[in-house]
Amino acid sequence: MNEKNATLETTIEALVEGKKYAVLREILNTLQPADIAILFEDLDNSILPLLFRLLPKELAAATFVEMGADEQELLIKGFSDAELKEVVDELYVDDAVDIVEEMPSNVVKRILAQSAPDVRKMINEILKYPEDSAGSIMTTEFVELKEHMTCEDAIKRIRRTGVDKETIYTCYVTDPNRKLIGCLTLKDILLADEDSIIGDLMETDIISVTTTDDQEKVANVLSKYDLNAVPVVDTEHRLVGIVTFDDALDVIEEEATEDIEKMAAITPSDKPYLRMSILELWKARIPWLLILMVSATFTGYIISSFETALARWVALTAFIPMLMDTGGNSGSQASVTVIRSLSIGDIEFKDFFKVVFKEFRVAILCAVTLGVVNFFKIRIIDVMLLGNTAVTVPVTFVVCFTLAATVICAKVVGCMLPLVANKLGLDPAVMASPLLTTVVDAISLLIYFQVATAFLGI
Repeated sequence: MNEKNATLETTIEALVEGKKYAVLREILNTLQPADIAILFEDLDNSILPLLFRLLPKELAAATFVEMGADEQELLIKGFSDAELKEVVDELYVDDAVDIVEEMPSNVVKRILAQSAPDVRKMINEILKYPEDSAGSIMTTEFVELKEHMTCEDAIKRIRRTGVDKETIYTCYVTDPNRKLIGCLTLKDILLADEDSIIGDLMETDIISVTTTDDQEKVANVLSKYDLNAVPVVDTEHRLVGIVTFDDALDVIEEEATEDIEKMAAITPSDKPYLRMSILELWKARIPWLLILMVSATFTGYIISSFETALARWVALTAFIPMLMDTGGNSGSQASVTVIRSLSIGDIEFKDFFKVVFKEFRVAILCAVTLGVVNFFKIRIIDVMLLGNTAVTVPVTFVVCFTLAATVICAKVVGCMLPLVANKLGLDPAVMASPLLTTVVDAISLLIYFQVATAFLGI
């Protein structure tokens, strides 16, 4: 694919230089909007306005939605008011909102100025909803029917209004007060008799979300029930919009990326990696690095408290990294599993004791396995092969017992922290690495030195 794009870029640049615009138009017309957007990212910005103007109106609008914010801003600044109006008129409302949210204020003013009054009103209404809520990602362009309509009437309405709708496959039935009372598919309408009444065909057991529901919940609803779209209602159950599956896919990708960044101790960002400056990357990473560096004071204090013991039993020092790393890895396994289950709705806080008990049993099995394998590893590799005679049998026992106890504690703590964080309204992903690492490191050292004190008399 990369080789194909590179060849295409070279071809397009050569055609632009030769002013063969008819051939350029034919080539661009054979590509999908997403592919054109990717192609535009790699081309010289100076030729983007020219290439964009060669696209047919509908393809241009679809491509514009797929482009990055930087390219969109570049084109908008180069558009005449008439060109900008053409693009805006072809956009669905939710796509227009996404673009408006990415643009600087001076560009937003131009977009809104060239929008039709009704579109401008819908954009402003959606912008009022909380960020990352169902209301902020919905579209107000859907097919609305009445229960007294016949199938013939419904088909006429769909034909008359459907061209501007995000989807016409799922239709929604409302009462005179716009309260959602039913839904049905275009297939239901087409296969029924023309005189059949919509109210008799519609499904009244409707799955819906409210405008203030979190966008991740909306995506989970669409995934759980295999819906093409889910209706969004206000507090009075009036239908105000829908969220389609393509928007849900974007949400899932966005939320997954955010969770991964948080678990890696990075402040989430909406920008792609290659579009972030060095300063932006520094700002995203340095806060947690500073916190983790300062938090290492606790582990340093614990080690310094046992300097005398370590001086007498130097062999104990060699196993500190292994114990801390194994503890951190064990805790991360449990926390990531729980975080994932929380995000997809597989578990809730009410399952707290079930989760802890299950992880405790898993931890015992892991602890016994690691402890036994580590015992033979120390005796064979450290003592016999490497000749480290300072690692006596009591020392080996202390290390293996500490390893087992650390694994158990780490897995229990690792599964508890995300559940508690979720209950407190915090993001569980933060508990996967940054905080957990510090907690488990401190626990492993405390266990290590307490066991050594008890069994070695230090």
